[in-house]
Amino acid sequence: MPTGVHLRDARQQLFDAAERVLLRAGPSGLTSRAVTDEAGCAKGVLHRHFADFDDFLAGLVLDRAAQLETQAGALRDAAGAGTPAGNLTAALTTLFGPVPLAIIPLITFRDELRARLRRARPGGGIAILGQVTAAVSAYLADEQARGRIAAGADLDSLTLSLVGGGHLLFADRDGGPPDPAAVRRFVTTVLADVVPRRQS
Repeated sequence: MPTGVHLRDARQQLFDAAERVLLRAGPSGLTSRAVTDEAGCAKGVLHRHFADFDDFLAGLVLDRAAQLETQAGALRDAAGAGTPAGNLTAALTTLFGPVPLAIIPLITFRDELRARLRRARPGGGIAILGQVTAAVSAYLADEQARGRIAAGADLDSLTLSLVGGGHLLFADRDGGPPDPAAVRRFVTTVLADVVPRRQS
């Protein structure tokens, strides 16, 4: 492996390489050697930018979690337009895309990574799921304020149902993501008692 390869914006290139490895080989295949091999650089490049591999992984997770903030903003911007079920169907499909789904088990099975994420930001120990939860909760609150979700609806329970059920629906599927109609059916069922039929 060449040792003199210069990476421009090395941190981002290493994160992108790690993402490719994670999608191809899963959390167990994500090693510092696999990342630097994928990036085409010496192993020392990673250690020049990060204290250790868990520091690198924490940076990766926080970077990808920040990208979800843009998608969460798009969901909030959709409040009042379309239908709640349609908006949430599209959002869950994006928020539970391949990269977030690959990162969740990485966080789950690395105690030191969770600890570092918790130190980095409140709720960081459940990064990704935390971003999805916050996005769905804020969206439901916006729709409730517009009268498109029933005033007495328990938004915390709705959020947990949508995020928990959505995660199960998308996770561990060798054949790719679920059919959009199945996601729509799930969301419509969760919202059935709190959204007028004409808006579902």
